[in-house]
Amino acid sequence: MKAHEFDSRKLDVPAFARDAAELRGEWSPMAMSRLADSAAAETPAATWPAVQWSLRGERREASGAAAQTWLHLEASAVVSLTCQRCLQPVQESMQLERSYRFVRDEKEAAELDIDSEEEVLALTRSLDVLDLVEDELLLSLPLVPRHETCPQPLQVPADVAELSEQEAAASERPNPFAALAALKKKQ
Repeated sequence: MKAHEFDSRKLDVPAFARDAAELRGEWSPMAMSRLADSAAAETPAATWPAVQWSLRGERREASGAAAQTWLHLEASAVVSLTCQRCLQPVQESMQLERSYRFVRDEKEAAELDIDSEEEVLALTRSLDVLDLVEDELLLSLPLVPRHETCPQPLQVPADVAELSEQEAAASERPNPFAALAALKKKQ
């Protein structure tokens, strides 16, 4: 019997799980346009190392119930984002491991996803693993990327520094409402 050839861009999930098959590979970050859009301007996604990934299928037989279809994903990537403190590029190394249980349709997936800690997806015969990996990497990006210790302090523009000096001078002046409050207390 000939082993199946599986295409990571159009994966037949039921057959992949039934065969307990495995796929692995790497993709250029440029192939993941949404992830590439998050790049720091100084270090575009074209300069990042390749995204590494592996996928394993599993079919779990359950007594008295239908067999379950599972996919297990591992991926790693190094991305360069903009530090929100110093506005310089910061390297973020990401490692992820996810397991997905597949069910008959979207309705069942939505119902089970509410009560379950498992990742539940609708079964498909044409899963694009690249999209799945990109989605997971995007979800793993830090909300506020920043260095542990910024390599250089943020340079404050001259007009902002002048504004800060004016605010400091204004705070030294007496508050006019304080005088009103003093008059009110005397009465």
